[in-house]
Amino acid sequence: MRILMVHNDYGRYSGEEAVVDQLIADGRKAGIYIETLRRTSKFSRDNFIGKVHGFISGMYSFSGVLMMREAIRTFQPDIVHIHNLYPFISPSALFECKKANIPVVMTVHNYRLLCPTGLFLRNGHPCEECLVKHSEMPCIKYRCEGSLIQSIGYAFRNHRSRKSGAYMKCVDYFCCLTEFQKNKLIEGGYPPEKMFVFPNYVKIQRHFDEDERDIPVSERKYVGYVGRLSEEKGYDLLLEVARRHPEIQFEYAGAFRDPTDEEQLPNVVFHGVLDQKALSEFYRNSRFVVIPSRCYEGFPIVMLESFGYGRTCIAPNHGAFPDLMQYEGHPSGLLFTPSDVDSLEEAVLDLWNDTSRIEMLQRTALEEMAHRFCKRNINKQWDVFLKKVAGGSGEIRD
Repeated sequence: MRILMVHNDYGRYSGEEAVVDQLIADGRKAGIYIETLRRTSKFSRDNFIGKVHGFISGMYSFSGVLMMREAIRTFQPDIVHIHNLYPFISPSALFECKKANIPVVMTVHNYRLLCPTGLFLRNGHPCEECLVKHSEMPCIKYRCEGSLIQSIGYAFRNHRSRKSGAYMKCVDYFCCLTEFQKNKLIEGGYPPEKMFVFPNYVKIQRHFDEDERDIPVSERKYVGYVGRLSEEKGYDLLLEVARRHPEIQFEYAGAFRDPTDEEQLPNVVFHGVLDQKALSEFYRNSRFVVIPSRCYEGFPIVMLESFGYGRTCIAPNHGAFPDLMQYEGHPSGLLFTPSDVDSLEEAVLDLWNDTSRIEMLQRTALEEMAHRFCKRNINKQWDVFLKKVAGGSGEIRD
């Protein structure tokens, strides 16, 4: 089987890139012949010319279309597997797959097919107005990308792809990360028979090494946060909890922020981006991990990594989290009212002061990781699915 993997990398390495890289590595290990068509958005927003190029390419990328045409001609794939097309490949390239009669599978990492920003977020709260109205105009009206020009650019590229039918006409199967995401696409008019669910997974050998014991809950030093330090991720909500509780240590692993942006707190440490070894130690020394996202999230890799290291999580009670944070009727973490600092504070204090509850939740988290999000089982599901798609075996059922 020959698969062409297509992805426009983001400006900074993200969980989405990690998933794409893992799929490529696992596919090749399984004997699948994988070629890649990849472009990058790195440095594209550093100057005016780069921003204009991104704006134009997002609506129609001549180079992206030509690259897709050439990749299909030379590689002759059985399947084209799409991830992200914006801005330098563009949905217009999908019509090259249609012309060549090659089946297209798309992994849907976010909500960009329904929302120009991909986040379903406005003013710090979930917003589905573009989905409800089947229009991109709210993105411009509310300046959802921060500036009017950027909001117009994002809205117009989504409008163009929707009106051209690039995704509807050219993508044969949409592989969602959660049932919540799948149902949102169906609400947006995408055919249910094209929808499938394949959860993310991560490669973690063990939550602690064979020759060392796990750290007892009472000896773990801090509340952990892993990820980008941005508004939609809600890192500032946790920072406010830290300000209220100087007796608790809070530590962040993620891209550095400007230290002048926030009040400096003696009980908060910002580590910046950590390598894999340092990140493993970060998880092991955390009592639990908080995912305070204001947005729905697609499928947070941080949750999987936390579970893999035997660490429970606190997450917002919206999007897919209510489903993801429980296994066989038992909670694997705590939920708080989205964007509500008081609710988040209550959840943090409940867990910090209740080691037996942490132990109970982390046992369920490990079970969920070992069964529901088992890498081996998910890879088998992908293998069966892709072989059916490549073989053109008629109707494929989820």
